Amino acid sequence: MTITICLGSACHVKGSHFVLEGLKALIKEHNLEDKVTLAGTFCTGNCQRGVCVTIGDQLYSVSPDTTKDFFESEVLAKL
Repeated sequence: MTITICLGSACHVKGSHFVLEGLKALIKEHNLEDKVTLAGTFCTGNCQRGVCVTIGDQLYSVSPDTTKDFFESEVLAKL
């Protein structure tokens, strides 16, 4: 599974760095380094949606506060 996080300016000011670091920590905590890859991208064109995170072609709006919930519902539940 590859999770791509927008690191463009709009997502950056909304906390994309914190989302990235949170996902890194959760992946390590659950020993999923061999199953989950993190990638970065610049603007996805959905700036109004917050920190844009994609898995495959599915776009999610994630904030630093919802990172753990996103991980549990969209990553753990699908592995």
